Amino acid sequence: MNQEYYDAVTEMEKLGVDPEYIQGWEGGYVHNPLREEQRLTEAYEAGYADGKERTKENFAKWAKK
Repeated sequence: MNQEYYDAVTEMEKLGVDPEYIQGWEGGYVHNPLREEQRLTEAYEAGYADGKERTKENFAKWAKK
């Protein structure tokens, strides 16, 4: 298992990050194809882009307040 991936997902869950963002981040990180168009959300697409870049900088923006 990739420790960086695991740590990032754990951090997002602790912060209460939007599940759509988390799913997108996970998919982008492992280079899965995007969801079908009708299921895309702003949070998912943002997470996908960040996961593809393997960045953790935007997690807090998607945390539920």
